[in-house]
Amino acid sequence: MWTIIVSETLGTMMLTLLGCTVVANHLLKNTKGHAGGWLLISFGWGLAVFAGVYVAFNSGGHINPAVTMGILVNGASQYASGIPVTFGNTIAYLIGEFVGAFVGAVLCWLAYKQHFDASELAAEKLAVFSTGPQYRSYLWNFVTEVIATFVLVYVVLVYGKTPSGLGPLAVALVVVGIGASLGGPTGYAINPARDLGPRIAHAILPIKGKGRNDWGYAWIPVAGPLVGGVIAGLLARVAV
Repeated sequence: MWTIIVSETLGTMMLTLLGCTVVANHLLKNTKGHAGGWLLISFGWGLAVFAGVYVAFNSGGHINPAVTMGILVNGASQYASGIPVTFGNTIAYLIGEFVGAFVGAVLCWLAYKQHFDASELAAEKLAVFSTGPQYRSYLWNFVTEVIATFVLVYVVLVYGKTPSGLGPLAVALVVVGIGASLGGPTGYAINPARDLGPRIAHAILPIKGKGRNDWGYAWIPVAGPLVGGVIAGLLARVAV
C-alpha cells in the first residue's frame, strides 16, 4: 500500500507541477511564454501526463482517480504494474493522487511566485490551479467532462490490453488530443485530483490578490470525470 501511495503521490505531483506551470506560463504577467496559446497548454498538459505516468510506473501510473475507478470497475486487476486494483488499495491510489496534486500545485506557486504577485487578475490566478467553464451550465459542463474523461479512460483501458512500445507517450498524445478538441467548453479537467488538489492549494496559499475559489463549480470536475471513468470501465469490460 505504501508503494502505491508514494508512487502515485510523486507521479501526480509531477503532473500538476508541469501542468499548472504551463498554464501559469501562458496566463501570468511578464512570463517568457506569456499568451502562448491553447496549443501550448494542450501540449504542456500532455507532456505533464507523460512525465507523471513514468514517475508513477511502480504503481501503474494511474495519476488520476477516474483512471483508477475505470480500472476497478473494469476488473483489470493486474493492470500495467501487476498490482491488484481492489477496493482496498483503491483508497491508497486516491490518497496518493490527491496529495500529489496538491503538492504539485504548491510547487507551481513557488516557481511563479513573482509572476503571481505581478499579475492583477484574480480569475487568471485561479485558472492556473483549476478549471472553469466558458459558459456556466452545470448540466452541459458535467456532460462535457463525462465525455472527455470517457475518451481518456477508454483509450487507457484498450491500450492496456494491446501490445505497444509507445508506453506513456500514447496516453500523453490522447491528452493532447482531448485538450485540442474537447477542452474548449470546460478546460478539460478529466481528472478529479488534478482540479480539486490545486483548488485547495489556491484556497490555502497566501497568493497575493487572489479571489474566490469557485467552490460552486468545483464538484463538476470531480463528479464528471468519475462518471466518465466508470462508464469507460464498464463499456471496456464488454467491448474489449
